[in-house]
Order: sequence, then structure tokens, then C-alpha cells
Amino acid sequence: MMIYITAVHLVGGTKHEHIARVRWQNSNGGNATEITTADMVAWLKGGGDHVAHVRNGASSVPVGVVNALPPYLRTYSDGVWTDNLLALPRF
Repeated sequence: MMIYITAVHLVGGTKHEHIARVRWQNSNGGNATEITTADMVAWLKGGGDHVAHVRNGASSVPVGVVNALPPYLRTYSDGVWTDNLLALPRF
């Protein structure tokens, strides 16, 4: 299942490590749903076909998990960690 992260909620700072919650939407549309970053990390690491992206114009950028303590989300494109999540709207 592929989803798109559409907005982020930061707590205690402005970096990726401060993303506490994300809003996401199924790739086939529908209402946006909120989830904690910890739950999104667990979902992405759950294996199978769990994939998240951030839209970037007509294309999209995959979301990866940075293996830190605690793990956090960040986009990953062309072998480089990028800042697409921080460019999303806040809620």
C-alpha cells in the first residue's frame, strides 16, 4: 500500500527529529488521516508493500526512516536525504 504524507506537526523545534505527527492520504484519494511519527515508522518498517511518499510537483519523493534514537522520518531521493517533509504544510 502506498500513501502520501500531506502535512506535518512539529513539537519542540523545526527539524525532522521534531516531527511528532503526520497527516497522510491513501494513494487512491480519500480523507486525510493523522498518525504519530512513531506509528508511521513502525508501519514503514512493517515490511510488505508499505511505502510513503511526499508529492513534489508531478512526481513524488519516497519517505525513509532514519535509524536514530528515536527513529524519525525523512525523504530520500537519488541516494541523498532531503527536506521535502519540512516543506509540507503544518497542522
